[in-house]
Amino acid sequence: MSNELTGQDASLVDMNEFPSWIIFENENFLILNKPGWLVCHPSKNGELSSLIGAARVYCNAESLHLVSRLDRETSGIVVIAKNKATASKAQKAVESRAVSKKYLAILNGAMPYSATVAQPLADDKNSLVAIKQACAIRKTSAKKALTIFTSLKVSEDDANNKFTLCEVEIITGRKHQIRAHAQWLGHTIVGDKIYGPDETLYLDFIETGYTEAMAKILPTARQCLHAWKMDMSQIFPELQITANLPQDFIDFAKKSNLHQFILESEIIK
Repeated sequence: MSNELTGQDASLVDMNEFPSWIIFENENFLILNKPGWLVCHPSKNGELSSLIGAARVYCNAESLHLVSRLDRETSGIVVIAKNKATASKAQKAVESRAVSKKYLAILNGAMPYSATVAQPLADDKNSLVAIKQACAIRKTSAKKALTIFTSLKVSEDDANNKFTLCEVEIITGRKHQIRAHAQWLGHTIVGDKIYGPDETLYLDFIETGYTEAMAKILPTARQCLHAWKMDMSQIFPELQITANLPQDFIDFAKKSNLHQFILESEIIK
């Protein structure tokens, strides 16, 4: 098994590889294409165990500011501001919805239609996983959430084993928003350990990492969710960002007969 996805023992960042993750950099921003095995926030395993820690090493900076962030097993665009003034301006742009964010996801099942989900989200008190969210219209603690799923291509596999490539736009930015809303639609994201076939897989993963037993249940080592595009040009004209798909996403697209569509539609540049 690869040592990139091993729970608390996940690999440390190789600083020789780190520059290849850079999408854009200037005096105010460092924008990265995060791999799908790395946490954004600092962890107890030192600077090179997190994206922000490795960014501080790369920039030789005591302090950097996460403008956007992703779950560990979601790959793609993460925006880091190099100073407080830029961070404040960027965060205000996000809060005022002057920033658009689009993801690519591969869903389980055939979904030949597009859907807008406006289900509020709250902590799932019935779950064994403390961080899990659930659609909860009647809870006063629920936060408004709006996600637009655009079906791009349904795999041409056999009738019992279909997958759907979706573009997903988030209008709000709630924890696990895309994953919880996909579950509500009945088309969970391929490889999702929390919102997929068995949430206890996530608990096992935290303890043991990705195992052969998990591979028999989950077709990918992490969820097929990638933060693909971000447009901040209303506030920062130079920032229209696209993050190339990682190899593991491409590999599953090949297995599920979605790769040709990805090539022909120029999703891969």
